[in-house]
Amino acid sequence: MKTLAYKITNTIQAKKNCYKSNNMIWYENHSDILEIIENKYLPHGSGIDSGCKIDEDKSNENKIVITFGFHHMNENGYYTGWFSYKCICTPAFSGIDIKIIGKNINCIKDYLQDIFYDCLSQGLEKLPF
Repeated sequence: MKTLAYKITNTIQAKKNCYKSNNMIWYENHSDILEIIENKYLPHGSGIDSGCKIDEDKSNENKIVITFGFHHMNENGYYTGWFSYKCICTPAFSGIDIKIIGKNINCIKDYLQDIFYDCLSQGLEKLPF
């Protein structure tokens, strides 16, 4: 089954190839697809309040790097701070591996890892492209 992670890596690679061959029409089309993925399919809300951004410069056919911020709350529901994180997705024998880089406040990395795993491992049949 092809996944959202597969779509992202293929689109990034296709975009880089279009840039090398000076095919600006398809370069822009691939840029639009990545923007749609960022805005509609990557995690947002529930602490990931400013959305996610695919770091195309650090991503390639074997790795996806996604940057995002997380708005932490305390046990009383008050915001306690905003911290930056990176999600690094790599292929694995069992599908994909997710690593979260950033402060592990209240064991948030486990939660974020689960969120990104569920998102990036979803099948393409649920997507319009």
